[in-house]
Amino acid sequence: MSVPRPILIVLALLGAVLAGWGGLMLILARPKAAAGLSPGGAPTPPVVSLAYEPLAIGAPAAEFGRPWVTHVQITDLDQDGLPDVLYCEAQKNSVRWIRQSPRGTFTEHIIGEDIPGPAHVWAADVNGTGRRDVLVASMGKILPTNERIGAIVVLENLDNARFQKRVLADGLARVTDLRAANLKGHADGRLDLVAGQFGYDQGETRWLENLGGWRFESRVVNTQSGCIHTPVADFDGDGRPDIAALITQEWEEVHLIQNLGNGAFKDRVLWGSTNEQYGGSGLTETDLNRDGRPDLLFTNGDALDYLGLGVRPWFGLQWLENRGDGNFKFHRIGDMPGAFGPNAADLNGDGHLDVLAVSPFADWNKPDAVSLMAWLNDGRQNFTPVVLARQPTHLITATVGDLDGNGVPVIVTGGFHAFPPWENMSSVTLWRRK
Repeated sequence: MSVPRPILIVLALLGAVLAGWGGLMLILARPKAAAGLSPGGAPTPPVVSLAYEPLAIGAPAAEFGRPWVTHVQITDLDQDGLPDVLYCEAQKNSVRWIRQSPRGTFTEHIIGEDIPGPAHVWAADVNGTGRRDVLVASMGKILPTNERIGAIVVLENLDNARFQKRVLADGLARVTDLRAANLKGHADGRLDLVAGQFGYDQGETRWLENLGGWRFESRVVNTQSGCIHTPVADFDGDGRPDIAALITQEWEEVHLIQNLGNGAFKDRVLWGSTNEQYGGSGLTETDLNRDGRPDLLFTNGDALDYLGLGVRPWFGLQWLENRGDGNFKFHRIGDMPGAFGPNAADLNGDGHLDVLAVSPFADWNKPDAVSLMAWLNDGRQNFTPVVLARQPTHLITATVGDLDGNGVPVIVTGGFHAFPPWENMSSVTLWRRK
């Protein structure tokens, strides 16, 4: 970073004391507008429109005081044919299941408690029981620390109503992502695990071979700090699932960890920024141009290393187009202050995959700051920006899926209210297209 972290921390502490706050807060600034953005940080007004209506689901924001929803996922957890919502919340250190039953009715259940700093949740049938377990990445603490307090946690699905917490590994650099895939090619279909570990100055990316009977053997495939997300797909087309990794901190790189077979992996950089303040914030796989090869979408908008939040001219959304044989081409899609949570879906029903992102780090003192943004695809991968929402603010995570069963995707977002202003807060919000 351009400013050493110890100095940033000291300055942030000094600012908190001077402001009379009771704990460590972020110092807010009013940054200058970037090129192509309005003075308040909003993208240039679009020439097309798309409107969504928000509906709060699950526990109300007031239950958490200031909600810290770190991740949301749409999945049919109990496999009853009705998609549900899973999320983790780091004020209560809990994992929650918003079950849909019957269609259009949502009821929240707490399925995991006392999981420090839950950062990511994922559903998968780890051992072939026919029931989907819930994988949880536990950071230990959400705010920066070098303590090895992270853990790999699985909530074993006993009967689609009860979940048993299993800590598969702890004492790790803070774990930010956890996913499942048959990386080793097990004949019985049991799933291995992939874990991204942000740490702080020290971090790792690892995979854990499933030996059966809830026994796992762990192997590190990257030793850099700052790993945020680790999507899994066959990126090089050889029939084996590979691992992509967003490595942030001073690295600011997207990696491809190729599966060579028989438990061997090769790590290489697909793309990297020379800007140490680039602020990588999210990575997901999708076939954006529908050519049969999985691409990567990634956002950069992390402002936690700054003394001020809001607009940076490089914050926004990118597409790494998979050209085959493990080769990728970089495309900039658009600008967005504090961009997080990249997703792809056909939002306007024209048959083309559009993209969206959310923002926890816009300048919320500006009335035109954007919290939810879409870019509509004309089918030739030309994208038109559309502002979907300015409130609620501080949105840090999003997922998209067909919750209503009508073929029209809905958006689900989570609010992360770790710094002021404390108005327009939300926990989990469902957005339906008008």
